[in-house]
Amino acid sequence: MIFYTDGACSTNGTWNGGAAMVVLNNDNEQVCTEYTNSKNTTNNQMELTAVIMALQYIINNSKEKEKNIIYTDSAYIYNCINQKWYIKWRQNGWLTSKRTPVENRGLWEQLLTFYEKCDIIIEKVKGHGGNEYNEKADALAVYARDHIE
Repeated sequence: MIFYTDGACSTNGTWNGGAAMVVLNNDNEQVCTEYTNSKNTTNNQMELTAVIMALQYIINNSKEKEKNIIYTDSAYIYNCINQKWYIKWRQNGWLTSKRTPVENRGLWEQLLTFYEKCDIIIEKVKGHGGNEYNEKADALAVYARDHIE
């Protein structure tokens, strides 16, 4: 399966956020969309939440040995996974290379628990770069952000 994930956070002082994913089957047919929202959050937290949603979907719905790709426009997530920052964070007691606490540790721990159970690749997609499904994920995240009760 193929996943496009995105997070959005307001910058107008409310700090409301939305997270969303668009799921495609291996024939590039859209099969599912999901979104959620949260108050008092950050964009990075919403980006992490969107990837966690995709990983939960994979765990609950993926067939064994099925190739799964998650696309994110978050350099924060892409670099952490592909440059394996998380390995050093764990070795250093969840401190960064600058010896400061890793931000969003709880979300990272949740993401990594799911990530290590799945056979996935995390790829980078350019945000607002015209990719149809990244644009859909972005629109859903913004919708979720703007419709907090």
